[in-house]
Amino acid sequence: MAKSPAVDSEMIDISEARRWQDELSDLITDPEELIRLLQLDPAQLPWAQRANEKFALRVPRPFLRRIRPADPNDPLLLQVLPGAAELEVVAGYSADPLKEAEANPLPGVVHKYHGRLLFIAAGQCAVNCRYCFRREFPYGDNHLNRKQWSAALDYVRAHTELREVILSGGDPLVMNDRQLGWLAGEMAQIPHLNKLRVHSRVPIVAPSRITDEMLSWFSQSRLKPVLVLHCNHANEIDAEVRGALLRLREAGVTLLNQAVLLRGVNDSCEALEALSETLFDAGVLPYYLHQLDRVNGAAHFEVSDSVAVEIVEQLRRRLPGYLVPKLVREVPGVASKSPIEACVKPSKVD
Repeated sequence: MAKSPAVDSEMIDISEARRWQDELSDLITDPEELIRLLQLDPAQLPWAQRANEKFALRVPRPFLRRIRPADPNDPLLLQVLPGAAELEVVAGYSADPLKEAEANPLPGVVHKYHGRLLFIAAGQCAVNCRYCFRREFPYGDNHLNRKQWSAALDYVRAHTELREVILSGGDPLVMNDRQLGWLAGEMAQIPHLNKLRVHSRVPIVAPSRITDEMLSWFSQSRLKPVLVLHCNHANEIDAEVRGALLRLREAGVTLLNQAVLLRGVNDSCEALEALSETLFDAGVLPYYLHQLDRVNGAAHFEVSDSVAVEIVEQLRRRLPGYLVPKLVREVPGVASKSPIEACVKPSKVD
């Protein structure tokens, strides 16, 4: 069989890039459009618009297609639709629940843990999750130009105890591959690093983002590639997402998932069991199940620690250990994620 000319692969690459970029440009940002497309009660609109003013609606259309129309309790819808509960002021909730401002030594760098640090690679996400702990993060102060990126890389070079850099945000995969490829190439030249981790929800909400170009800079480096996905419910994984995850696995990327325990979305053994099984079928291991970070506007999602522990105990009785995520909370100033089960007595779940 004759080999295809090089121009064909270049055209495919361009087509791949255009598709994901178009999908991340053609977002639903108007609550009225979302309510209309999903055949929801128009009476929700005034509250949705008010909450939208505080934290903007952003939903890619591939994710929208997985939401059941005319179902106000759909678990995917609840994660993205602004609502009245976000406007409530609740004691104990704040703009910076993890006190990341105290671990932000220079623009773009969050350094909280030994051996690894986080780069704020992008100031926005493909989707705005209503429980996001960084919904009030000062991204404007952490949007870097090339000179500032060089300073951040110098910080990594100076801290020889570091073994891993985590690209986060926002979502790093909203950046183009030219920028990400440059950054990954610079990190690969730092001898004490051995892993490059990306935290992203994009492969779940817009799987077309997983292109040959993206796989090239991520998986063909000397740094071991790890992708930590953010998926909260089994319904988020469709055939296109599975295809994207297969491409990542075939490229040698380690795939993990972290979920957030959310009231009304996945706060049952059945929902979390389905999530773990669906993730594993797609080649992803459950990693963390986070208790909610207490950010303003998210109190209605909180599940008590005692109920959370009981749900995970039920999960452990139904699944092998490698499919049970670690139930954790992030506590400001603590040197790692804090396990919850060791210090909380389970509560009976109906």
